[in-house]
Amino acid sequence: MLNYSALETKPQTTEEELVARAQKGDRQALSQLVIDYRSRIYHLGLRLTGNEQDAEDILQEAFLIMVKKIHQFKGNSSFYTWLYRIAVNIGLRKLKSKPNKYQHVSIDDPDIEYISSTETAEWPTFDFNQVSKKHFRKKLDQLVEKLPDIYRTVFILRDLHELSTEDTSKILQITPSNTKIRLMRARNFLKEELEKLVDKEGLI
Repeated sequence: MLNYSALETKPQTTEEELVARAQKGDRQALSQLVIDYRSRIYHLGLRLTGNEQDAEDILQEAFLIMVKKIHQFKGNSSFYTWLYRIAVNIGLRKLKSKPNKYQHVSIDDPDIEYISSTETAEWPTFDFNQVSKKHFRKKLDQLVEKLPDIYRTVFILRDLHELSTEDTSKILQITPSNTKIRLMRARNFLKEELEKLVDKEGLI
């Protein structure tokens, strides 16, 4: 006789439940959170620093802090926002400890009080359909590395990790308006530089 109870699937554990269990010291829940986020945090660190060893260091330190301080997570924001903030802070601290290879690149922030809603609505978007080729993506990565830290982090979180403006502003602890301004500056710089590469090297 077929045992129908054996065919029943257990409801999938939600992230909220995992976090609650992890806060009580459940090692299996902690391990699952590491599994769920290790790839995203590693690639975040890699895009921030452009260095595999630095990305590994960010990954390890971020999870060590997560394990140590997860009981301090209050749920005022999503868990990934909390964890991303930890990783971004580690990455920025690591970048500050190294000489800036691209000090000649300058993208000045406009005064946010003078940014009109019309200008905001007309900010350029970046067409990632144009960056399918491996060589082109390599060039894009190099250009992203040239961005000053405050613009690179916004671009990585918003356009590469596809986080919302609200989540990005929470992670970086800046206003949504400032997030939009920094993203606009980063996109403009990348768009102009990529257009030059397309004209010069015919990458598409």
